Amino acid sequence: MRKADAGVRLDPDQHAAADEGQKGMIPVGRPFLDYVLSGLADAGLIHVCLVIGPEHRAVREYYTGPGRPTRVVVDFAIQERPLGTADAVLAAESFAGDASIVVLNADNLYPTEAFFDLQTLGRAGLIGFRRSGLLKSGDIPPERINHFALIDWTSGILTRIVEKPDAETAAEFGDDPWVSMNLWLLPPTIFASARAIAPSPRGELELVDAVRHGMEALGERYRVKVREDAVLDLSTRGDIPRVRERLMGREARP
Repeated sequence: MRKADAGVRLDPDQHAAADEGQKGMIPVGRPFLDYVLSGLADAGLIHVCLVIGPEHRAVREYYTGPGRPTRVVVDFAIQERPLGTADAVLAAESFAGDASIVVLNADNLYPTEAFFDLQTLGRAGLIGFRRSGLLKSGDIPPERINHFALIDWTSGILTRIVEKPDAETAAEFGDDPWVSMNLWLLPPTIFASARAIAPSPRGELELVDAVRHGMEALGERYRVKVREDAVLDLSTRGDIPRVRERLMGREARP
């Protein structure tokens, strides 16, 4: 999001939020995160923890200020350094307690029905999205999907997940694979797994590696629910005008 894009025209507020890398706070009618929280509220997921960096004071101020949400209760967890997605989950350990938790990206707007699906999976699971479904709306470029994780399952149970697969590995998943968009129901053991894994080649603690550790070392079974609809993705500056257009006239009631 911080990467410049001379071909995209942003208003001053959008430009400032993009410069700070605060994807969820980019104004697209309202801050994008308002729409995400509204979808959670629609699905009855009303206790929310926002994992933020220590520099993201604007997020805390917005969600505790006069316009704070009325349908969700927002807590905050601080990820002191950006050490990866598993480290971000670790930051929310005290919020989670001994319960399973729903974990999602703040820069994706998922179908509300997917949140309902997730709540049927019991202790642990994820939503798998069909590649063709993600592409049909035109909101996600085909080449971007190569940077997501691909999944396999047997009898509804996750058997394999590969983050950012190379071309040879991606071919093993077929022409229209199932994709993880980081919409998870994570069990309480995820925190032990996040502590047990080593940094990835990128130097980060990856949530996918923690999930794999839980499956292989702790016997966790992740159930998979699949969907063929789209996800609105706000990853780059080039996404901002299109996302704003998609959300025009849509109500957000976090």
